[in-house]
Amino acid sequence: MERRRRALTTGRVAEYCQVRPATVFNWIKGGKLKAYSTPGGHYRVRLEDFRDFLEKYEIPIDEDFFAPPGNRILIVDDEPSVVEFIERALSEPGGDYRFERASDGYEAGFKVASFEPNLVILDLVMPRVDGFEVCRRIKTDPETRGTKVLVVTGYPEEVGRAKECGADDYLVKPLQVEELREKVRNLMRRRAPAAASRRG
Repeated sequence: MERRRRALTTGRVAEYCQVRPATVFNWIKGGKLKAYSTPGGHYRVRLEDFRDFLEKYEIPIDEDFFAPPGNRILIVDDEPSVVEFIERALSEPGGDYRFERASDGYEAGFKVASFEPNLVILDLVMPRVDGFEVCRRIKTDPETRGTKVLVVTGYPEEVGRAKECGADDYLVKPLQVEELREKVRNLMRRRAPAAASRRG
């Protein structure tokens, strides 16, 4: 997936604001929108300047669009098709997530330490170490307890136990794309400052 650039083209600005590119050129020429020129003569707008512009002219701000790069999601599931479904669903414009996979709870423990995810999407029923234990370990370790955990299960009756282990939210299979996206967005917004800045 393409990583979000720190500067925007005039076309991307026009798309966001739902105006014609010529309007963006007029904003730049008129001094309303700060921009710089590339060696090839194309205008680029820094993200921070674009946000200032939106605030000044009271244009709605999409926080997902401005989220810093490096939003790391660890997907823990022993079914490759489920992992691929989740990655595809979250690889939407403006998502800007980095993914890592683990196929069981034992591997998940290593990946939580090495990848330092902001969010773990965790299947509860897995071989070796189950999702309940993985969740409990994440939430009781001072180094990782700020990490958000979204559990996935085919058995609604397991949700209560998952919450007792510290799960922040849950999804019941079969997964629905929009519900998945919305829950991930909400959890990434709520993530603890320590978890958000561990890689500074």
